[in-house]
Amino acid sequence: MQMFYGREDILSDLNALWKKRAASLVTCRGRRRVGKSTLIEKFAERSGAKFIRIEGVRPRDKMTNADELAAFAEQLSAATGAEDSPPSNWLNAFLRLDGKIGDSERTVVLLDEVSWMAHYDLRFSSTLKIAWDGHFKKHSKLVFVVCGSVSSWILENIIQDGSFYGRRSMDIVVPELPLSECVKFWGRAAARIDSQEIVDVLSVTGGIPRYLEEIDPGATANENIRRLAFRPKSLLREDFDEMFMDVITRLPSLTSLVLRALVDGSRTVTEVAAMLGMGKNGHLSSVMTQLEESGMVSADEGRNPSTGRQMREKHYRLRDNYTRFYLKFIEPVKNTIDSGAFSFGSLDELGGWATVMGLAFENLVVNNAAQLTGPLGIGGAHILSCAPYKKTGTKGDGVQVDLLIQTPRAVYVVEAKRRREIDGGIVAEMEERVSKIPRKPGCSVRTALVYDGKLAPIVEAEGYFDAIVPFRTLLGLS
Repeated sequence: MQMFYGREDILSDLNALWKKRAASLVTCRGRRRVGKSTLIEKFAERSGAKFIRIEGVRPRDKMTNADELAAFAEQLSAATGAEDSPPSNWLNAFLRLDGKIGDSERTVVLLDEVSWMAHYDLRFSSTLKIAWDGHFKKHSKLVFVVCGSVSSWILENIIQDGSFYGRRSMDIVVPELPLSECVKFWGRAAARIDSQEIVDVLSVTGGIPRYLEEIDPGATANENIRRLAFRPKSLLREDFDEMFMDVITRLPSLTSLVLRALVDGSRTVTEVAAMLGMGKNGHLSSVMTQLEESGMVSADEGRNPSTGRQMREKHYRLRDNYTRFYLKFIEPVKNTIDSGAFSFGSLDELGGWATVMGLAFENLVVNNAAQLTGPLGIGGAHILSCAPYKKTGTKGDGVQVDLLIQTPRAVYVVEAKRRREIDGGIVAEMEERVSKIPRKPGCSVRTALVYDGKLAPIVEAEGYFDAIVPFRTLLGLS
């Protein structure tokens, strides 16, 4: 049985579309493997709707538009009984689809991996617009979803294309699953497993459902990661190359360099350009945008705590834990993995494991910052900014904070720490950070520690932290 958790807010929004008396055009985008197609299928299933899914074929050498049209016809025929002869063009293909949409029953149509479908025909999106205006929109019980992993294609050709203005009912960006949903893939075993094992796995997979589906709750983190990442043809060994082909279709060499520039920490475009020995140009900005759209990178837009204004430059963070893990641990030994010769006793033996897992842990906390408002006592306060904070300095006054949450009257300084043992030294570290953070007059500072590991009693006894949050709390296990 296919595992499906969470997404209730998105499903609720989609379900509200049935209250309309007109057809709905929906765009759906997000990182590969994040569960976009499954989400739409689940929506159709729960709605009791007829479901027609047609997926584009990944472009390859010697393929043509005729191949995409033939695949369209074959899938439509399998789903509806339509004729399977290849249509001569996309308008004819859409008209054939329209002929299989009735007005008496709810119908969900999913055009999946639409950028592949459109790859060989620059007129694809304009043809889709013609078909929507002339045919699809006339079906009052239709939800028509255009979906794909190449988010930039949907952004440029549908969302930002003026010809589609006023036609879309909803744009869905499917994020990673929150931590409290991720833990459900361990089932009842989660309550018995030490949080360190769950964190180890999530530090590799992030909240990507397709990866989490492969978890064996009865196996250790060590064995799960070995099986998924370090065996020939394993899912995590292969998926980066496939994702790179599918999602990063432009300037692949520059994109590869940018990812490597971000693998050890967040940087501005200026800093990335300096690392790569190039100027801040349109190509670099385009790559940054495309990585952000693909879900691999986050553009953290915090505020200056001393002025309340937006920071002058965004900091780009490699938010995708799998990508960092691949570049750090799989790629350097991929030939050895493919030969079947790679082995290790424990994860700690992998060079730099503790450092990389520290970055991954910070990512998990920042990516799930919304789950901290309750434990931090922020409640219904107006949050002005929620992002990592970095201030460069030349006189020892530079500071970096894992997460800075700002409200009109307070600044919440959040430290994410993962160690086997967290001793009283964490208090001195935090005091130094807080002393270097500028803030407006009348603004209070609150301190918080989110941790995984054994916390020394002295840390709580010191009474320095306003909130101490075990990671198990974010997992929903305590």
